[in-house]
Amino acid sequence: MLNVIIVDDEEFARSSLYFLLQENCENVNICGIAKSVDEATELLKNFDVDLIFLDIAMPGKNGFELIPEAKNNNAQVVFTTAFDQYALKAIKANALDYLLKPIDIDELRETVDKASKMIRYSGQETDKKERLKNLSSALNDGTEIRKLSLPNGQGYTLIELNEIIRIEADSNYSVFHLDKRDKITVSRVLKDYEELLPDDQFVRIHKSSIVNLNYLKEYNSRNGLEVVLKNGEKIAVSRRRASIFAEKVKSYTSFTSDK
Repeated sequence: MLNVIIVDDEEFARSSLYFLLQENCENVNICGIAKSVDEATELLKNFDVDLIFLDIAMPGKNGFELIPEAKNNNAQVVFTTAFDQYALKAIKANALDYLLKPIDIDELRETVDKASKMIRYSGQETDKKERLKNLSSALNDGTEIRKLSLPNGQGYTLIELNEIIRIEADSNYSVFHLDKRDKITVSRVLKDYEELLPDDQFVRIHKSSIVNLNYLKEYNSRNGLEVVLKNGEKIAVSRRRASIFAEKVKSYTSFTSDK
């Protein structure tokens, strides 16, 4: 049996993975569920954990910050991530795995089977620590994100980054304004997406706005500092962000013109 913990700040993600494992993986014993890295650290102190299903983007500490504790406890890590990025291929190359939300049942079974085989491998302790070290390095190298998976209450909506026109803050929520789609409201603060999205394409121009430079039409100071998007929307640029925004636009337009 594999002793497993699930670490994810989203209730839907935690419960759905729990039931998928219960229904499809007979050799799994779920010994704990955590909403944060700190809660997961406590579980690792109290249980002999073989496998951690670990979300990446969480408020406070992100999933990467649990890697040292995983190494110290000789636990394998499978990231359950809401976005796709090229570095995830490196995870597979290092014999660890990831599951892109929404989680596919066949991929989940394959991952659990892989973990079981790795635990039986005679050289697992040294080998596992090296893989976790490589994983942590690979996932922090700033590789490009291509997709986002946005929780919608009953599941997830997958979107391409180039579909995002802008993201608007609404209290503790973020509203995604999309090209040729209805807007989507997500229960995460804007700062989470500011940190996640590539900053050469997505720029925070105001405390309540992130814009995709692909949709930028004009930038002027006729009515105070503002941007005009290709769909005709006009959005204010805060004065303290104006110079950074101007530099990002300059860099972005130079880069795209060279393509």
